[in-house]
Amino acid sequence: MASIDILHDHSKTPKQARKAIEEVAKKLSERFDMDYGWDGDTLNFSRSGVDGHIALLPQQLHVTADLGFLLSAMKGPIESEIRRVLSEKFG
Repeated sequence: MASIDILHDHSKTPKQARKAIEEVAKKLSERFDMDYGWDGDTLNFSRSGVDGHIALLPQQLHVTADLGFLLSAMKGPIESEIRRVLSEKFG
């Protein structure tokens, strides 16, 4: 099993950051049939082969995900795509 662990700085207000994370989660849900929900300031997401969290911290996001056996082989491209989306949404 492979893990992804990304810290990404941002300058958005908590409300703006939460809205941007929600937009990303909705797209992922539609595209990959992923379930998600908020627990305080952490967005939890899961689907077969992936279990992860996006923690909203002051001036930083912490993205973690555990990839199942089949998706472990795709860790590099998945992590690159997460970083691209974070840069797009949060600069």
